[in-house]
Amino acid sequence: MKAAVCREFNKPLQIEDITIAQPQEGEVRVKLAACAICHSDITYMDGGWGGTLPLVLGHEAAGVVVETGTGVRNIQVGDHVLVTLIRSCGHCADCENGEPFICSTFFPIDVDSRLTSEKGEKVGQGLHTGAFAEEVVVDQSQLVTLPKDFPLDAASLLSCGVITGLGAVVNTAEVEYGSSVVVIGCGGVGLNAVQGAALVNAAPIIALDLVEEKLPAAGEFGREEGLVQAF
Repeated sequence: MKAAVCREFNKPLQIEDITIAQPQEGEVRVKLAACAICHSDITYMDGGWGGTLPLVLGHEAAGVVVETGTGVRNIQVGDHVLVTLIRSCGHCADCENGEPFICSTFFPIDVDSRLTSEKGEKVGQGLHTGAFAEEVVVDQSQLVTLPKDFPLDAASLLSCGVITGLGAVVNTAEVEYGSSVVVIGCGGVGLNAVQGAALVNAAPIIALDLVEEKLPAAGEFGREEGLVQAF
């Protein structure tokens, strides 16, 4: 399959033919329909977090299941799914405490990437995923099934931008009904923070951005006309 491989930080990605392994126990192979570009991928690609190269970035994706490993539950070939970076066991102390995003369980795929270059070298799966590619193999915990009539390009945004913005409002800030909210920056995460604030009936919601062209979208993410004040 083809993938965009990062071989040197702060340099363009290289389109290469690489091999993807069959899914092992608890893993699933997904043929991707779309992968959004998150600023975390750009930071990683620019060397902001260091790490071992080569690797394939991309973690905000959606596609169709084409193969499952042994022990996979509730995921079947043909399912439409979100692919996320959150890999969790469901039973460690962190998962039981409602924090699966910091799951402390070791997974074999954590150190043994399912990607190999044409020269036989291992290619890492950046941010637990490696979705700047035609396919991925990930743990079953990283998938969420979707209705088959849900557009997969739009669905890919749910894997990071939507849940990050909404989660910032609902889980991190715990915004209460009627609270006033200011969102600074109206990119993918910011717009979904605006949407999250609207869903919990915050008022007023003030959206700020230096790029004037982004402000109309911020207004559209409010549930009611005039709910969001964009500046």
